Amino acid sequence: MEKVRFTEEKATNLATLYGRALDYRSAAPILGDKAADDAVRQIDYDFAKLGINRDSAASVALRAKPIDDWAAEYLARHPDAIVLHLGCGLDTRFQRLAPPETVHWYDVDYPEVVELREKLYGDAPNHTNLGSSVTDFGWLDQVPSDRPALVVAEGLTMYLTAEDGTELVRRLVAKFPSGELICDVFSKLGIKAQKLNTPVRRAKATLHWGIDDPHELERYGLDLVSSLDAAHWSTPEVAARLRPVTRFQLRLLKYVPPLARMARLVRYRF
Repeated sequence: MEKVRFTEEKATNLATLYGRALDYRSAAPILGDKAADDAVRQIDYDFAKLGINRDSAASVALRAKPIDDWAAEYLARHPDAIVLHLGCGLDTRFQRLAPPETVHWYDVDYPEVVELREKLYGDAPNHTNLGSSVTDFGWLDQVPSDRPALVVAEGLTMYLTAEDGTELVRRLVAKFPSGELICDVFSKLGIKAQKLNTPVRRAKATLHWGIDDPHELERYGLDLVSSLDAAHWSTPEVAARLRPVTRFQLRLLKYVPPLARMARLVRYRF
């Protein structure tokens, strides 16, 4: 068993991993993420103290599913792409999507996170872990720039400052000939309400960057393709698998747009 000691925002990696594992154990999983469940069983940690239950696990899976679908779409059109999975934590998206060997996938996170990833997950010839803060931009020099790029950042932007986040976007757009950025963003209200977010509160983490209008990032070289607020993350097929209480909560969000817009999934082209 791996003994885990993470501090502040790094501990939220365990919350989302556990959420995906609980989703896998449910009767009608949204992601079916067996690799996440296998990883949780290898980690010696009191996951109960993270505050993740069946409903919050569904929320974790609902956020990940459209990102997976968009990423799979892009890779089907660009089987030679580079993937940058920024602030990857312990996510098993590489295992879920199983990209062809013509895709080269880079998982980027703090060195201690990468160290644990390397103990939990097997090697693959088209996969590389890069141990670095995403805002220590030297890691980008280790990535080739002659191919289209898919950049995925789930659960990252809100932990960055606006200055670091916009500089990251500038550098990514300048680095590659073309690509897409898929990420989630919090509104300014979402940042103000961060203490209501149980995993964030229990990890004693701090959120910084709130984006009310996804078009704001277009000034840095991006073109907005899609934006989904939290009320629209699930398709009817996925919604049918949710518990009645979760379906009811999603319906309520449609009648309170500021709450639904506290978290959005966005897809940009560059």
